Amino acid sequence: MASMARASSGLQYPERFYAAASYAGFDGSPRSSSKAVRAKFNSESALILYALYQQATVGPCNTPEPSAWNAVEKSKWSSWKKLADMASTEAMRLFVKILEEEDPGWYSRASNSVSEPVIDVQMNQNSKVGPVVENGNSYPETKTISTENGSIQEAQDKDVVSEGIGSVGVYDQWIAPPVSGQRPKARYEHGAAVIQDKMYIYGGNHNGRYLNDLHVFDLRSWTWSKIEAKVGAESHDSPSPVTISPCAGHSLIPWGNKLISVAGHTKDPTESIQVKAFDLHTSTWSFLKTYGKPPTSRGGQSVTLIGGSLVIFGGQDAKRTLLNDLHILDLETMTWDEIDAVGVSPSPRSDHAAAVHADRYLLIFGGGSHATCFNDLHVLDMQTMEWSRPTQQGEIPTPRAGHAGVPVGENWFIVGGGDNKSGVSETVVLNMSTLVWSVVTTVEGRIPVASEGLSLVVGSYNGEDVLLSFGGYNGRYNNEVNILKPSHKSSLQSKMETSVPDSVSAVHNATTASRDVESEYGAGQEGKIREIVMDNVDTEAMKFRGKNFNEHLMATLKGDKEELESSLSKEKAQSLQLKQELSEAETRNTDLYKELQSVRGQLASEQSRCFKLEVELAELRQKLQTMEALQKELELLQRQKAASEQAALNAKKQGSGGVWGWLAGTPGSEKSDDA
Repeated sequence: MASMARASSGLQYPERFYAAASYAGFDGSPRSSSKAVRAKFNSESALILYALYQQATVGPCNTPEPSAWNAVEKSKWSSWKKLADMASTEAMRLFVKILEEEDPGWYSRASNSVSEPVIDVQMNQNSKVGPVVENGNSYPETKTISTENGSIQEAQDKDVVSEGIGSVGVYDQWIAPPVSGQRPKARYEHGAAVIQDKMYIYGGNHNGRYLNDLHVFDLRSWTWSKIEAKVGAESHDSPSPVTISPCAGHSLIPWGNKLISVAGHTKDPTESIQVKAFDLHTSTWSFLKTYGKPPTSRGGQSVTLIGGSLVIFGGQDAKRTLLNDLHILDLETMTWDEIDAVGVSPSPRSDHAAAVHADRYLLIFGGGSHATCFNDLHVLDMQTMEWSRPTQQGEIPTPRAGHAGVPVGENWFIVGGGDNKSGVSETVVLNMSTLVWSVVTTVEGRIPVASEGLSLVVGSYNGEDVLLSFGGYNGRYNNEVNILKPSHKSSLQSKMETSVPDSVSAVHNATTASRDVESEYGAGQEGKIREIVMDNVDTEAMKFRGKNFNEHLMATLKGDKEELESSLSKEKAQSLQLKQELSEAETRNTDLYKELQSVRGQLASEQSRCFKLEVELAELRQKLQTMEALQKELELLQRQKAASEQAALNAKKQGSGGVWGWLAGTPGSEKSDDA
């Protein structure tokens, strides 16, 4: 019987942080000296823990920079300063996460004041005490181990069944299979791809450090192994060796016997996207020389293989600028082409998911910006290069970013992701033909499949498709493999073949007949016809068998066809009526246009007459101003004339008085003096 393991999560924050700080030696106790901390951790980890502890307990660094001669204090101050305005809660979470990575057994070895989480395991096997193996290292930690059929299984702190390989027979349930070999280092934002029953994991992010290691997981033996990759020449033209920089947020694409790694964040980013290939036969990395204008360097983009081309959309560049550009790399000619698609493209985003349907339609779902996450669905028709945003149906997923997706037939499975608050626990599937969402399964607790930055690929086990997830981050970095065998079938034929195998040809012929109606009725009725076919198959499959089912199905489809043809006739009649109404409206519009032209002519005439009147008015105003000036000049002349006449009169009077005085013997000058 399968064993179910479930454990409590222990102390919650902030108590868990203070317990971790006490264990690490940052609580002010006698063991909290720098020597004690450095003895327990390496220098780099000790600096990071110190900075996070200060950020969580004190806040952002506002202390003066220490003297350059004190190298230790300068390093501690610099590490703390780099955290900038990080929230206290985030610093606590990162402190505990890094401690768990450096010392996985810290919680069980903490002081007695911290209660050990209770593990409640229900099983019929004996319990044993064994070491925890992580990254190839053994840590002495007490855990419950069950023995079943000679295999050893660990009880895990999550809601995932830990069973043997035979348990893959269970559908729609995440299974943590027993694996062997040296597991890769825990990580997220890595690349994953499957070639010939082997899953390859490359690069990723661990504690902010980019990785460049390559691991392979054999799906037949469930065994991990590390590939010692060699570095080849950059190209035939330049035989000098290349340096494979660690990266994260890249995309890993299987192509023949090669793995193609596209884009990704690196410590020293380049200006444009780099494309490198790993040859599985020679175990050699090499850069691929491309032509045309390559896209800007980025990470968190989606890269989708469609035919012989890679379609790149979105992502975030080295300056944290979100992108929504579209580029295509032809793998035959290695030539880049930037696509200017019509329609409304998705908003700039990164960490979204993409899939191709029917080798024609590119689907983009979710993703995030700096402030929010999305749950919108966009479709790009690769033939017409036109974006559209169709209506989603069913149980539409919540907004998320950092999720992973993989198509299986016409079904697109989406796992993980988060919304900046919590991880997503549902595994959902989208039927890409009907655009209907449904929930496959839901998990509980902090488990790897409810993480951000995990990978999801499809492999094969016993001739059936299985989903494989690896890694991710949900408060701690993960390096576990989980598998799920989906019950969703990828086509109508696969749904019908178990119950009515003789009806497959009839369904195909009927569907072909329906497609003839579709071509006449238009693209708008495509979804309706598909729903009718699917609904009739689902509801009638249990009632009829063999020939009776075929006859009934054909009759039903013929009835549907007649109904659609009748609807088409009605639509045509309505279209004819609308055309007549449109013609009448155009006639009225022509009359109104003529009348408008007449009114415009009259208005132009009136405007011309008004202009003339304004000119005449201006002339009259000018004449009036001239008359006013003449009037003033006349008045001035009249005053001058009057003054002249008065002066002359006065002079005349003075002249007559002088003659009589002379006659009287009195000189005029004397009279004037007397006066």
